[in-house]
Amino acid sequence: MNAIPGAAQLFDELDKKLMVYLRDGRTLIGYLRSVDQFANLVLHRTIERIHVGTRYGDIDRGVFVIRGENVVLLGEIDDTKEGAATLEKVSIEEILEAQRVEQERRQEQEQLRARFMKERGLQYTAEIGPDDMY
Repeated sequence: MNAIPGAAQLFDELDKKLMVYLRDGRTLIGYLRSVDQFANLVLHRTIERIHVGTRYGDIDRGVFVIRGENVVLLGEIDDTKEGAATLEKVSIEEILEAQRVEQERRQEQEQLRARFMKERGLQYTAEIGPDDMY
């Protein structure tokens, strides 16, 4: 058992391939090169992975500096299991288009929900999404 508290535990993860889920909903995968007392991270050879349904696409981002307060989840990637996933890899253009369509669908649902509530005399407050985190 590791007795080191807080951000210092991240030193054990240096030079390992990690997946980082951010407050704004983005998923980054890269090699942890540096960490400080505030859990700020530096990822090397970083990709941004976009998931839509059972498809995903990767966008190269290079070196990425992440402020510690923006990290929601962080975990090591097992290279032996990464290729065994049931997701289909598609081009960047395809996944960006699928993401745009998905966002439009969600906006339409929110508008329908708001109209439904207004017709019944209820006040509607949209759910908090990744864009509302700041």
